[in-house]
Amino acid sequence: MDYGDKLFWLSVLIQRRYARICAEYDLTPSQATLLCAIRNEPRRMAYLATSLGMTKNALSQLVDRTERRDLVSRVSSEQDRRVVMLGVTPAGKVLAEAVFAETAKRLPDIAEHLDADDQRELERLATTIVDTSDTSP
Repeated sequence: MDYGDKLFWLSVLIQRRYARICAEYDLTPSQATLLCAIRNEPRRMAYLATSLGMTKNALSQLVDRTERRDLVSRVSSEQDRRVVMLGVTPAGKVLAEAVFAETAKRLPDIAEHLDADDQRELERLATTIVDTSDTSP
């Protein structure tokens, strides 16, 4: 198996683990990711589409489904009323914090078979990758 294959299977492993966590909260992975992305502050819809790698249409459909569950709300920007911002509702905030905490607690388990030094190195590398990617906040 080459490097690309290993990264592919690592991605599958992470996605499966994340999907299980989301299902425990009756959320799709897309809904959970959306909630976690806006849990601390409202974000522009255009920013969310870009950072989540979605078309504006796909994001609007996701927001519609999540809004029907009263987990998110659309609001106009105070600076520019043409700009649509997306924020969490109080119920969405509670759910987002719970999913985020559970993910942060359980996702590192994928490295449980590594020794402590290798786990720290994986954390360092993951931090570098995220910090230098276009998905960093």
